[in-house]
Amino acid sequence: MTEAEFIAALRGLPLHPGAHGLADDAAHLGDLIFTKDMIVEGVHYLPGDPPGDVAWKLLAANLSDLAAKGAVPVGALLGYALGHDDFDRAFLAGLGEACAALDCPLLGGDTVRTSGPRTLSLTAIGRSAAAPLRGGARAGDALWVTGSIGDAGAGLAIARGREGPAALLAAYRRPQPLLAEGRALAAHVSAMMDVSDGLLIDAARMADASGCAVSIDLAAVPLSAALTAFAGDTRASRLAACTAGDDYQLLFALAGDRAPPVAATRIGGFAGGRGLSIHGAGAPLPLPASLGWLHD
Repeated sequence: MTEAEFIAALRGLPLHPGAHGLADDAAHLGDLIFTKDMIVEGVHYLPGDPPGDVAWKLLAANLSDLAAKGAVPVGALLGYALGHDDFDRAFLAGLGEACAALDCPLLGGDTVRTSGPRTLSLTAIGRSAAAPLRGGARAGDALWVTGSIGDAGAGLAIARGREGPAALLAAYRRPQPLLAEGRALAAHVSAMMDVSDGLLIDAARMADASGCAVSIDLAAVPLSAALTAFAGDTRASRLAACTAGDDYQLLFALAGDRAPPVAATRIGGFAGGRGLSIHGAGAPLPLPASLGWLHD
């Protein structure tokens, strides 16, 4: 089964109202927000990645989902597959550093032992008084994104051996969940989610959940100076940045005449209809073969 088929089948099971039909990245129980992410060796991180960075990324990816709900972290539950002793000890040290730096204490969890590729899981819990869904965008809303896009994708190439700046490698290995920005935005946006699988695929998901069409100006997508120096600034490099994933920036919809309370870039807008379109220099552009990461 593909990921989409599996999730569609899950929707046939008894679902809590707070699951929102499994159409969001987090579940709600009152003002409590629950989210879970898993990472697999060789899929979400490289076997040679430092264990402390793997621990950081596991926690940060979950907290990024909380950031998209404007939540304050309460704690986390860890699911850990024991393997090599040196990795386990270094992972623990990195997790302690991440929990302290990101202000998210450990609540508990479970351990198993494996001789195969590691599969690591973490459930993060937060509180939010006004948690936006990804499906609240309306026709006429503008589409905004924080920060820059594509740095982590370039960082992955560097982790695989290509020469490049440390800042891009750090974007891949140690993403920063935008918790303060999420809290500032939550009460103002129509919809919000984090960019984890790629800007294009995540914007398409927001539009689909909202019952709208979304259009993105490829030239407006913010790229860092480090990325353009590394990969250039062409249509191909911009499409690569927009489909690479692991950025953990916040993508949000805001009424067209409003400005966000945090630094962000307006990259497109929502309209009636369905689907994703991209354009540049006023002309429509064909969509790439892949919009981003899918577990297919």
